Amino acid sequence: MAKKNTDKIVFDHIKVLDAGAKGVSVAKAPDGKVIFISNVVPGDVVDVQTFKKRKAYYEGKAVKFHEYSEHRIEPVCEHFGVCGGCKWQNMNYNQQLFYKQNEVLNHLQRIGKIELPEFEPILGSEKQFFYRNKMEFSFSNSRWLTEKEIELEDRDAINRLSAGNRNALGFHIPKMWDKILDINNCHLQEDPSNAIRNEVRAFANENNLTFFNPRNHEGLLRTLMMRTASTGEIMVLIQFFENDKASRELILDHIYEKFPHITSLQYVVNNKANDTLYDQNIKLYKGRDYILEEMEGLKFSINAKSFYQTNSGQAYELYKITRDFAGLTGNEIVYDLYTGTGTIAQFVSKKAKKVIGVESVPEAIIDAKANAVRNNITNCEFYVGDMKVVFNESFIAQHGKPDVIITDPPRDGMHAAVIEQIMKIAPSKIVYVSCNSATQARDLALLDYNYKVTRVRPVDMFPQTHHVENVVLLELR
Repeated sequence: MAKKNTDKIVFDHIKVLDAGAKGVSVAKAPDGKVIFISNVVPGDVVDVQTFKKRKAYYEGKAVKFHEYSEHRIEPVCEHFGVCGGCKWQNMNYNQQLFYKQNEVLNHLQRIGKIELPEFEPILGSEKQFFYRNKMEFSFSNSRWLTEKEIELEDRDAINRLSAGNRNALGFHIPKMWDKILDINNCHLQEDPSNAIRNEVRAFANENNLTFFNPRNHEGLLRTLMMRTASTGEIMVLIQFFENDKASRELILDHIYEKFPHITSLQYVVNNKANDTLYDQNIKLYKGRDYILEEMEGLKFSINAKSFYQTNSGQAYELYKITRDFAGLTGNEIVYDLYTGTGTIAQFVSKKAKKVIGVESVPEAIIDAKANAVRNNITNCEFYVGDMKVVFNESFIAQHGKPDVIITDPPRDGMHAAVIEQIMKIAPSKIVYVSCNSATQARDLALLDYNYKVTRVRPVDMFPQTHHVENVVLLELR
């Protein structure tokens, strides 16, 4: 039964049926339309209040729980449900893996419409918390107020607000570019991540350093980025909006004094409209301008702009699966497309005759070449350029026809011209690593005329979220 509630609809006793995209769950309304619900898990029975109505679906929020799912667990994070991250923290981990594997299967079947082998079981992450090696936090002088604070239940918080301190250092509220939730304790990155962030905020408040206002474009402190490595090395980078040398050095000196084991302390002054770092001149303040990650004895330098898999432990497992799928014997020429800093290329190189890595970001190729020298690898070559331009007949003629192509494209998948070129080259095997199984399925459908999918294995890189990585082996028909 549905009841009108002003301009919204409340559906009573709705059974949540499935987990959907972007961390929401799925139910059916009495009129047959789908309801996407943000704060439930499959198996819950709830009353849902809608806040958006479209031709084919509603979006809503559970306002009353009649039955709790057997898969529901208590979230460990105090910020769960507000910051927008870790949306599956209220679902047990085995069930998370079940829905991730199902998502990959559904995408490959529904979008790809290709013949599939039996899936190998999804590889879960040994760490379900504190697994990220990179975190970015934003400063704001107008922090987001929680419902608890608004209802005047948290007297300490209200007293702080009345004193005029609305500063925050934390995460963006979902779909609100200018709203920042102040984060006390995050369960995504190992310490000293929490200790550094909380110390930076406390010191800035004590010394009246201004926090950024994204609407007015003013304030000293803009963002804080931290990178950690399995080797124990730490990078801290503060992005300043205003070029105030005295204030900048005050806080950077304090950070290094408080945390002398920081490997790399850097900063950037960025007064443009957005806070992306990739077009900025990053300055080294203390230590060296990179940290080292290690994998099977190989060392990889990671600088502030480097792309590196965010879950170091699972990256190792992902690369082992990729190498296993490639089935190298030592005689193959391997092309590693979208090679980034060359981690996969170097990881498989000891079992290949030669590896050619191609990437569009010049800084990444510089890192890849430096890493190869550091690791005494002589059978890897790296080239920079747009994949659909560089990856052509003359390039193939110069470097040799690949026996195996490994491709790990961005979320948008491969350009149609790249797929067409792969079809012309016709390597015996393609290992396709993807962080977006929907675009991967689209690309597999284009490759299906010449290639048969023979192995599939999803890998969970991001526990407590809906995101999933997937590795597919294609063999020439």
